[in-house]
Amino acid sequence: MSSKKFQGSLTEKTLSSEEQQAKINETRKLIGPIADKLPVLCSNASILRFLRARNWNTKKACKMLKQTLKWRLEYKPEKIQWEDIAHEAETGKAYMANYFDKFGRPVLIMRPGYQNTNSTSGQIRYLVYCMEHAIKNLNLDQEQMVWLVDFQGWNTSRISMKVTRETAHILQDHYPERLGLAILYNPPKIFESFWTLVKPFIEPKTFKKVKFVYPNHPESQKIMEELFDMDKLESKFGGRSSAGFVYQTYAQRMMEDDRKISDLIDSGGLSPLSSAMSECQQSDSLVTDHCSEASDESSGDEAASSNLEVVDEKIQVHPPSSNDVANGEALKQPPSNEN
Repeated sequence: MSSKKFQGSLTEKTLSSEEQQAKINETRKLIGPIADKLPVLCSNASILRFLRARNWNTKKACKMLKQTLKWRLEYKPEKIQWEDIAHEAETGKAYMANYFDKFGRPVLIMRPGYQNTNSTSGQIRYLVYCMEHAIKNLNLDQEQMVWLVDFQGWNTSRISMKVTRETAHILQDHYPERLGLAILYNPPKIFESFWTLVKPFIEPKTFKKVKFVYPNHPESQKIMEELFDMDKLESKFGGRSSAGFVYQTYAQRMMEDDRKISDLIDSGGLSPLSSAMSECQQSDSLVTDHCSEASDESSGDEAASSNLEVVDEKIQVHPPSSNDVANGEALKQPPSNEN
């Protein structure tokens, strides 16, 4: 989407529970027979997330959900196993913490400074694997997660706009309303400049969920204490736990998780996506789009992609200095410690 479109979606509608249910029913009708064949992926809670992501526009929510169902059929994220992405995980550049925040949300820790591969497809595949496992580990009363981003070792050479664009596409289009909060922990000043440049291409609802946090600052400390049990939070984030990422331990944990998910699929606990969608594709229920009204979105996406490429050129030719930081609300934070 373009920044212009994002600006137009800043005002979110507030609907009563009865109005929300009416929107869900309308969207389910637009989706067609596949909704009944995929009760998990097309549950009320799932449809509700897509509706919120599209500000209650049923046609756009329907189109977005159908595109996600097609993506899941082709990409098969539920089939990704630890051995498929084990190399990507070696440095602990992304991993699930073994604790939840105080609201019962799983915590996905990301360390972009520990990037160990140049494969865009491999990096995205590992991100999808992490997202799928975080979702499978959600408590019954929770549907969102927390991202805790550690900037230790990060510098501008780590920026890949190709990966950035694909990451934004996957997360915003196929995992809507899954992010509860993103903590950017101790980012260097140069990242703040980069953040200002890409701000127009991030959905406003997502942008509001991002907090800049710095060590040894009272307000930042308060944020962390309100979110986490400090006895469980790692010391590198200001907590009191000496635990850290250990590859072999984490590998065992993920393989055990893989087995549980596979058993659930084999027992019928998860809907058989491929067979249901293949049947619906044969009847053109996915190919024929009754949810049109999003041609404007595609042109917006192209504009955003083009603008991101301009940002990429600016970074490569003339990396922004800390003086370029705009006075945006998200950047009205105390200066970080210089790395």
